[in-house]
Amino acid sequence: MRIVVVLGCLLVLGACGAEPEGGCTLIGTSVGIGLDVAMPAARTATMEVCWDGRCVDPAVELRPSSAAGPQTCTGTAPDDSCAVSMVPTGGRYGFADVPDLPTGPVAVTLRLMDANGAVLVDEVLTATPKPAYPNGVECGGQGPQTGLVVSAAGVVTERT
Repeated sequence: MRIVVVLGCLLVLGACGAEPEGGCTLIGTSVGIGLDVAMPAARTATMEVCWDGRCVDPAVELRPSSAAGPQTCTGTAPDDSCAVSMVPTGGRYGFADVPDLPTGPVAVTLRLMDANGAVLVDEVLTATPKPAYPNGVECGGQGPQTGLVVSAAGVVTERT
């Protein structure tokens, strides 16, 4: 009987210091190429993505970008509140869904046009999609992503 009591106590004590495991959710991630454009005149975009002799032309819709504006507070006491409003930046953003995007170098041809269809940017560059980790690296990677950034001067770089 003593051995049962001792084993029971050991089991209880062993469980006391155990930390709960952080679970991995079923959250997914979009596979493709993000686009951040700092050129206010850009209104439409086209993209061609090529790898291993295959090319795809995903749709890219540009939308107005925004960022957090100045913070306003009613005071500094613990019961006071603060607020921030989103304000337009003048830039645009978009995302090209590329379901079969590999985790390796791809050639991307990006064209940006103004409201009249005039070409503002026509650039080819190599980008390297990497797995995204929406739940953290301990939960494994999801589909690959990369992103392109276009400066106000029209310089295109891969997001780092």
